[in-house]
Amino acid sequence: MRTLLKNGMVINVFTGEIDKTNVLIEDETIIGVGNYDDSDADTIRDIQGKYICPGFIDGHIHIESTMLLPSELARVCVPHGTTTIVADPHEIANVCGTKGIKFMLEASENIPLSVYVMLPSCVPATEFDESGAKLNADDLEPFYSHQRVLGLAEMMNYTGVLAKDSQIIKKIAAARERKLPINGHAPLLSGKNLDTYIAAGICDDHECSSFEEAKERIRKGQRVMIRQGTAARNLEALLPLFDEPWSHRCLLVTDDKHPADLLAHGHIDDIIRQAVSAGKSPVTGIRMATLWAAECFGLKNLGAVAPGYKADILVLNNLDTVAVSDVYRSGVLVCENGHMDAIKAPSVRQELWDCVRNSVHMPKVTAYDFHIDANGTKLSKVISLTGGELITKSMETEIDFDRSNGIDLDRDIVKIAVLERHMNTGHKGVGLISGTGLKRGAIASSVSHDSHNIIVIGVNEEDMAFAAEQIRRMGGGCVVVDNEQIVTEMPLPIAGLMTDAPAEKIAVQNEALRESVHKLGVPSDRELFMTTAFVSLAVIPHLKITTKGLVDVDAYKIVPLFCD
Repeated sequence: MRTLLKNGMVINVFTGEIDKTNVLIEDETIIGVGNYDDSDADTIRDIQGKYICPGFIDGHIHIESTMLLPSELARVCVPHGTTTIVADPHEIANVCGTKGIKFMLEASENIPLSVYVMLPSCVPATEFDESGAKLNADDLEPFYSHQRVLGLAEMMNYTGVLAKDSQIIKKIAAARERKLPINGHAPLLSGKNLDTYIAAGICDDHECSSFEEAKERIRKGQRVMIRQGTAARNLEALLPLFDEPWSHRCLLVTDDKHPADLLAHGHIDDIIRQAVSAGKSPVTGIRMATLWAAECFGLKNLGAVAPGYKADILVLNNLDTVAVSDVYRSGVLVCENGHMDAIKAPSVRQELWDCVRNSVHMPKVTAYDFHIDANGTKLSKVISLTGGELITKSMETEIDFDRSNGIDLDRDIVKIAVLERHMNTGHKGVGLISGTGLKRGAIASSVSHDSHNIIVIGVNEEDMAFAAEQIRRMGGGCVVVDNEQIVTEMPLPIAGLMTDAPAEKIAVQNEALRESVHKLGVPSDRELFMTTAFVSLAVIPHLKITTKGLVDVDAYKIVPLFCD
C-alpha cells in the first residue's frame, strides 16, 4: 500500500532546510522524497503547503509520573505529535521489582506509540532508601533480549560510580558490552569527578540546571537532555543550547509531567513552542526532538523524513506554534485533524496485575508518628525548597520545639515525614521543611521518588496522620486534608503511582489537588505535590529525607536533625 503526501513543506532535519516537495510511503517506510506524482501511489493526500516533519521523540520519561497507563498516555500524547518515547520504569520497579518492569513492557505492547525502555539502574536509588525491591545486575540481564530495551537508564548513584561500587560497575559493564547507551543523572557534578563519571560509559544527562553546567558536559562528549516537565523546568536556563555549537548535542525531554499539564499544554510540542516564543528556531527544536534524539539512542532509520526511514510523520498547520494536524505512525494515519480514537489497552498477565494492585503494606498511622522528641530551642537542619528546581538547600536555624513541636508558620517551617509502605516495617523519617507556603492542613502522597514511600507535609500532626491513613486505605494516591477532613483526593491504585482511569478524569483530580493546596496557603506558582515527590530522592543535592532520616547528599550520609 502506497501513500503520497504531496505539496508539503518538508523539514529536512539533516540540514535544517525546508523544501516544498512530496513524500511517498510504502507500508511503514518512507520510500521517496521528491518529484513523485499521483500515479506512484494508491492513496493521495494534498497537504496544501502545510509543514511535514518527523514524529517527536521524548528521550527521557517516566510513564508512571504521568499517572496514566501507556495506552492512555498514547491517546494524550500522539495528537501532540509524539510518536516515540524512551521510558525508564524505575518508579514501578522500585515498588514491584522485575514484575513492575514486565508490567510496563506488556502494558505498552502494540499501541500507536513506540515505547522503548531503558532498564532501571538504581533500585533503590541509594543505600539510604527502602524500596519494595532491590535489583542487581543479574536481575536486569534477562531483559536485554527484549526488542524494545535500548540500554541502561539514568545512573543516579554517581557516588557509586566514582567509588567503583561492584554492582554499579557490573550493571554498566553489561550495557557497554552490548554497545548500548547508558543514561546519566549527576546534578552539579563537575571537573575530575565528572570526567570519571563520563569515562565509566555515561552518555548523557538530563539534570543540567544552568548553561555553564550543560556546556561542560557537551565539551566532554555527553549529550544534554533539555528537561521541561511539571516540577523541573530547565528550559529557560538552557535556551542558549538552541544555538550552535551546542544544539546538535541536545534533545528534548519531559522526565516527569502530570496529566493536567499534558492535556492543558501538550508534550514535546509544548517545549518547542516555549523555545520559539523565547526567540529560538522551531526547526532547531524539531531537530532536537527527532533526529538528534534518535541518534542518542542508536535508533536507526527513525527521526527523519527521508528514504528508508520509518514513516512516523507529522503534518503541522503552523510551524511556530507547532500546531499538529495529522499524525502518521508506521505509515498509518492514527490522528487526523487533531482527533484520535480511543485505544484499547493491551492484555497484561493477571499475576502482574495482582502485584501492582497490592502495593501498600504498612501499619496504621497515628499523630505520634510525627512527633519530634525534643524540648526547648535547638539549632536544627531544615530542608529548604528552591522554586522551579529539584535541588533543595540545607538551612540551619534555631527551632523552638516547645512551640508546636518545631512548626513555625511565621517562618514557613512545617513538618515533613517519609513512612515506609512496602514491607510493613514501620520505619519513618521525620524532619522540617521550609518554602512550602502551607498555612493549614496537610498533604500526603505515595508518589515520592524513587522508592515511593508515603511522604507527608503538614502544619499539625493530627492532619498529617489523617492524610497518611487515607493513602493507606486507598492503596496509594494523593490527598489534601484540613482539620482532619478530606479536601481532595486522587486514588492511584496501580503501584501507588498510576490509575486506569481516563486522562481527563485524572487531570480534573490533579487540578483539584493543586487548587485545594493553594487554598491552604501555598502560592499559586508552586507545584507542591510534584516538588514534594522529589524531597525524598537522595541523589539530588543538597538535603533530602527518606525513611532512614535526613540525608546530606553532598556528604553522602545520614545526618541528625539537630546540629552539633
